[in-house]
Amino acid sequence: MRILVAEDELDLQEAIAEGLRMEGYAVDTCGNGEDAYELAFVEKYDLIILDLNLPKMDGFHVLEKIREENEEVKVLVLSARSSIIDKVQGLDMGANDYLTKPFDFAELEARIRNLLRRKFVQENSLLTCGEINMDLTKRKVFVGANELLLTKKELALLEYFLLHQEKVVSQEELMAHVWDQHADSFSGVVRVHIATLRKKLKALLKNDPIRTKIGEGYYITKIDGDA
Repeated sequence: MRILVAEDELDLQEAIAEGLRMEGYAVDTCGNGEDAYELAFVEKYDLIILDLNLPKMDGFHVLEKIREENEEVKVLVLSARSSIIDKVQGLDMGANDYLTKPFDFAELEARIRNLLRRKFVQENSLLTCGEINMDLTKRKVFVGANELLLTKKELALLEYFLLHQEKVVSQEELMAHVWDQHADSFSGVVRVHIATLRKKLKALLKNDPIRTKIGEGYYITKIDGDA
């Protein structure tokens, strides 16, 4: 999943971004409202973490602009403003959640998981496809009784496929949601990571659940172990 962190406190911005990357998210960052506004419309984010006290354009204005054009992207306001008035205003303007500073990273991550589950109408923390089971809370994958050890990027790819089962997903869509803005779309990075993910899945399933549709992209389908 791809997240934008709009935070002008550089140390905090970097800490949030690094923590989320370690959990497998693709993260872009910016330090002012104008950049946040531009990135929100140029890139395809699953969630935006938005500080209210941003230079150049304050967070309320950014939120207002986002909601004028995009009602689907999840927005989590992260602010030192703790008054009920500010919280109510933020939620009324279209924020999906509001977390005050200081905060615990574990709580931030839990709120992100909750918002992303709502985005994809996922009612619990378990994604399944045949013998494949992914625990979104523990960030672990099992094929039957066997744990499947994946890199962060392979885990992110599999999560996206499981959230869009049987749907053909293009390389461009995967780049937009699994990689950040610094990824080179011409490097073949999507094919490389999908190839390694397929190899690991096939070793346990004895078959490949990720299929290629020539000229369009990839999709995951139900395959039982030892099929």
